[in-house]
Amino acid sequence: MQHSNEEISTIRRRHLGRNLSLSYREPLKIVRGEGQYLFDEVGNRYLDLVNNVCHVGHCHPHVVEAGRRQMGLLNTNTRYLHDHLAEYLLQLTDRLPEPLSVCFLVCTGTEANDLALRLARAHTQSREIIVLEHAYHGHSPSLIEIGTYKCEGPGGEGLADHAHKVSCPDPYRGPYRGEDSGERYAEDVAQAVEVIQGTGKRVGAFLAESLLGCGGQIVPPSGFFERAYAAVREAGGVVIADEVQVGFGRVGTHLWAFESHGVVPDIVTLGKPIGNGHPLAAVVTTPEIAASFDTGMEYFNTFGGNPVSCAIGLAVLEVIEGERLQARAHELGKRFKAGLDELAARHELIGDVRGLGLFLGVELVTDLESREPAAGAADRVVDLMKGRGFLLSTDGPDHNVIKIKPPMVLSAEDVDATVESFDNVLGEVTG
Repeated sequence: MQHSNEEISTIRRRHLGRNLSLSYREPLKIVRGEGQYLFDEVGNRYLDLVNNVCHVGHCHPHVVEAGRRQMGLLNTNTRYLHDHLAEYLLQLTDRLPEPLSVCFLVCTGTEANDLALRLARAHTQSREIIVLEHAYHGHSPSLIEIGTYKCEGPGGEGLADHAHKVSCPDPYRGPYRGEDSGERYAEDVAQAVEVIQGTGKRVGAFLAESLLGCGGQIVPPSGFFERAYAAVREAGGVVIADEVQVGFGRVGTHLWAFESHGVVPDIVTLGKPIGNGHPLAAVVTTPEIAASFDTGMEYFNTFGGNPVSCAIGLAVLEVIEGERLQARAHELGKRFKAGLDELAARHELIGDVRGLGLFLGVELVTDLESREPAAGAADRVVDLMKGRGFLLSTDGPDHNVIKIKPPMVLSAEDVDATVESFDNVLGEVTG
């Protein structure tokens, strides 16, 4: 049965939790996706510049066929032997640096990060955790209470006693700027370690996204992670890299964003792009940490690692390599950023352009000197770009950062068209 947009909105208001938002002032009814494009009910085509879940493109035929074929044969849990599970474990761990070699397959990024906390606590015997300001890692109670993007925002109940917040390593808007900002932000982590030890407790973990999404598409400055990881490890803690948004080649130069910082975490969490829209996620850790988690209590996930999920996960890896999507992200990311940098030189509304590969942020400000956030202008830009057929969104604590993280199958023509329309829209907004 088909419903009008108005009828769907009415049904949502009546039967769906009201704190689940809709995108755009006039919501879209999307009925089909293909590659980097989405189509509404009347056939209008939109370039999707924000969906980092459909990593290899909406409804990629190879991924769809892999899932369809396996669904017609078998879908059950991991208590049976299956070739797909074995092959996926081999393929995934082969793409990660040593000693990251033991996997737990789950369904969502939230599950992955929640399980990562359990692994860290089992290994260190400590709940004490260091987190970054403005961070978001998922919606379970254990993650909400340590993710300041939520717990210190509207409706939040504040940071948990065992969580210790340090400055977001933002070299544009944060407290430390300049060439030594990475070292100074890392000093905040070292100080948090000292605070924990001063209470007589042990350091448990340091949890951080390799690139910060909700923090405003932030690329932490050079040296930050290297020094921060060292400070935590020297105190006996473990480091967790949240790659749920930025893994699988999105940064272009490397398959994993943590590699761009020259570090290797003790635990890494994967999600979103891992299944191209299918509910699949993973935690990968070291044999030593995995052994600490083997306490006698079984870990079981009803759907994690099922044959269909593994078939789809394998298909995604095949497409990433077969279509050279990491190289594409590197090439088109440079093209995109160069175009946006050129706009920044002409539009004073743009305070900063940043990112790696196809993970980009454009921060809008009302004044280049004061860097006052231009949240209203950012919302208007997003709305006007939608009217031109380009889907964008805002992020950051001040909601003034235009986030760009499209499916990896974007083309050079898409990039150029986006920059041209963005140029025109900026002129319209400032005019």
